[in-house]
Amino acid sequence: MTIVVGHLATPEGQEALRTAVTEARERGIPLVVVTNGKRPLDECRAETDEFVTRLADEVDVRVEYGTGDLAEDLIRTATSTGAALIVIGLRKRSPVGKLILGAGAQRILVEAPCPVLAVKV
Repeated sequence: MTIVVGHLATPEGQEALRTAVTEARERGIPLVVVTNGKRPLDECRAETDEFVTRLADEVDVRVEYGTGDLAEDLIRTATSTGAALIVIGLRKRSPVGKLILGAGAQRILVEAPCPVLAVKV
């Protein structure tokens, strides 16, 4: 059983990561961080090695390198690890934008094999 979160260098991605760390620590279960797969692997490894080292004192954490389809990667990882929770970040939207949830977030909410916690900045 794990907590799964995507790693994005955006304010909503960072808030999702903070929330996922808190959830994993409080539940006493491992955290799996999935990269977005859109950047070169060497660049991702350097960045993820830094935050894995930083988080190691707080929670058992490992990194899965994504394929570029973050929604698919999160769903696949949640399924394969028997995730208890997926954490995603959402940004604030205009009144019209609130009617339309991002396609990736909507897909995760609909297809996730476990509960999804959406946090906003």
